[in-house]
Amino acid sequence: MMNYIEIHFDVLQADTRDLLVAMLPSFGFSGMEETEFGLKAYAMKGMEDMLTLDALCSQLKVQYTNTILEEQNWNSSWESNFDPVVIPGKIHVRAHFHPSLDGFEHEILITPKMSFGTGHHATTRMMMKGMLEMNVSEKTVLDFGTGTGILAILAERLGASEIEAIDNDNWSISNVRENIALNHATRIRVAQADNLDDSSPCDLMLANINKHVLLEQVAPMVNLLQPGGILLMSGLLESDYTDIVEAFSPYLGQPVQRYTDSGWIALSFRHPF
Repeated sequence: MMNYIEIHFDVLQADTRDLLVAMLPSFGFSGMEETEFGLKAYAMKGMEDMLTLDALCSQLKVQYTNTILEEQNWNSSWESNFDPVVIPGKIHVRAHFHPSLDGFEHEILITPKMSFGTGHHATTRMMMKGMLEMNVSEKTVLDFGTGTGILAILAERLGASEIEAIDNDNWSISNVRENIALNHATRIRVAQADNLDDSSPCDLMLANINKHVLLEQVAPMVNLLQPGGILLMSGLLESDYTDIVEAFSPYLGQPVQRYTDSGWIALSFRHPF
């Protein structure tokens, strides 16, 4: 049985909460849950960087409490708080204990546990909306930072021929395999990695991570994108726009689409032919 650490930031200003969501993955916290006024974050015990977190919290003048959770306690926690996610007429994201609903083109079953990406966060919603606007049929897809696998599963629903789902977190890899099975997906290959060294070229790259990782991986991301291919990315605050565009535009030109939601942005770039 594995133990996990839960960090609870009780009351936060919106901009502080958004900054923490962007930064916490780099401190080992791969699962997050937004509360009405604050934020909860989760990391496998021993993988958390509390010194760096404390330094950031001191700088931001925020306080937190922490609790050690056993795996079964986490399961009870998310089951009691996880509500379905709806993109009207298009996507219904639900857990196994929610009823199926008619009137949606796609239904996705997610058991999120410690993994990030249930559709609740603005970045995941924007990624899904961006994918719905694209022609994914018969495309090869790379989902970099797959989390729960929600975007990889949606890519298969939209007709992708091959999907590679990558994450560097042990828990996410286990979770995405569980979600692939729940959704009877057959065209998704899962790999544990923190870089793209062993990945294959793709027509569509999905990267819902954070600014720090995106800027580290500019060259391999560009190199793996086929001519005419699309890079759709999020995990970005509105204030990250200039830095991201300056890093990627020399290779891919200006963004072809920009989405905004609750202070967050998603951007798509097209590889020149």
